[in-house]
Amino acid sequence: MLEFPWNLSRLRVVQASTMTSRKFLMTALAGAALLFAAGCQTVDSRIRENPQLFASLDAAAQAKIKQGIIDLGFTEDMVYLALGAPDQKRESRSAAGSQTVWVYNTYYERYDGTRFVGYHRRVYFDPFLRTYRFHYMPVYADAYRPEVQENIRVVFENGKVTVIEQSKG
Repeated sequence: MLEFPWNLSRLRVVQASTMTSRKFLMTALAGAALLFAAGCQTVDSRIRENPQLFASLDAAAQAKIKQGIIDLGFTEDMVYLALGAPDQKRESRSAAGSQTVWVYNTYYERYDGTRFVGYHRRVYFDPFLRTYRFHYMPVYADAYRPEVQENIRVVFENGKVTVIEQSKG
């Protein structure tokens, strides 16, 4: 009996696992695309979430919200339409009343120079010595560190904006 060096049943398993990994990859890519699309909110998409609120506002407030501008006297819902969800929410209570503070941050990476990260090894054959030789070269990479900058702070008292602090520059 003639035997082949490969096993066909094993080949079928490999094909099935390849199909399974493709299906998994496609599902993961579709999920990532949905998360990316959901995370990209614009003023228009927030207005589509709550069209009744936007329609109930006067024309001046609608124009400001469409431009992403807030003003004193806006409610929390109006600020959400204009700026989106805050990065932080803080609440404080005192004898004068309660305050809610919404903080909007800007996230970026600051260039921190280059850093040594290791060595790159190159192996080559030396025909004169008839042996393999190794050559090590240092490897450097750009280094970045995450930075957070508070951009806008909105203070609400009794559900209305009373203070707007915004960093300049």
